[in-house]
Amino acid sequence: MDALRTDMDEISYLFILSALLVFVLAMIIFAVETARRSSTLSRARAVLVVGAATPSDPAEYPTSAGSSPWRGSANALVRLASIGLAVGVVLRGLAAGRFPLGNMYEFAISGGLAVSVVFLTVLPNPLLRNAGAWVTGLIALMLGLGVTILHVPSGELVPALNSIWLVIHVTAATIAGGVFTIGAVVSGLILYSRARTRRTRPDDVRRTHASTIEKLERLNHGLHVFAFPIWTFAVMAGAIWAENAWGRYWGWDPKETWAFITWVLYAAYLHADVTKGAWARRAPWFAVAGFAAFVFNFFGVNLWINGLHSYAGV
Repeated sequence: MDALRTDMDEISYLFILSALLVFVLAMIIFAVETARRSSTLSRARAVLVVGAATPSDPAEYPTSAGSSPWRGSANALVRLASIGLAVGVVLRGLAAGRFPLGNMYEFAISGGLAVSVVFLTVLPNPLLRNAGAWVTGLIALMLGLGVTILHVPSGELVPALNSIWLVIHVTAATIAGGVFTIGAVVSGLILYSRARTRRTRPDDVRRTHASTIEKLERLNHGLHVFAFPIWTFAVMAGAIWAENAWGRYWGWDPKETWAFITWVLYAAYLHADVTKGAWARRAPWFAVAGFAAFVFNFFGVNLWINGLHSYAGV
């Protein structure tokens, strides 16, 4: 039985490594396709400046998420990599004989799967035509860290983690993290688009950019409205788990503190996003800061700060 579990663990690692390589290939294709489209749009804007054409209709710009054969190939690779990653995560759980969220390696691969599933869900949205390289790059980074630095053989859980709350709390955090990752990329696109709009001279191009930014803001709001209650539930479930394991709901342990900081930053984003004026324009920065706090809570707290939640396993 132990030999079978060892074999499954090794096969799981190979599936995850293969998924990593496919995500990297998808990232490269997404980047090439984005660069090609950017070059095309730059030429179109140059024509607008000299008045040779008036493509003020946004339909004249390439907007379909599947309009390019490059993009179609990259989308197919993301689906293939996601399937391979899902198989790797399932095999890791079978090898460990438990839910695969007991250490940083397992959270990294499960988190990568969550990001890929969310990305595939929103992939048909043409607003995300520039997000592919960033999202697949982040997934590849997570898996790369997993298979190189964070990987440990499957094994038993430490006693404090041997609870049903592991499934409830960490699964909720993983789902929220997957959506927050896409939200961080969309926030970056909003900030980048605003910067480009300020440098754009022709009014019709400026109006097109403004319309795109407004749609991105609505998409970003929807993503965070979905993820924020899940993260809130994850924090509350963690407090219940802490009382069950350590006899207190909250002790300002480093991971608890950073989970709360993350919650506050995302609450600030939602508040700023529904506020008119300057605060509304700052909203994407709060989302980026919230994601940075979420990532630090995963890496920094586990690797560099001692606490009751230090279960890196490396």
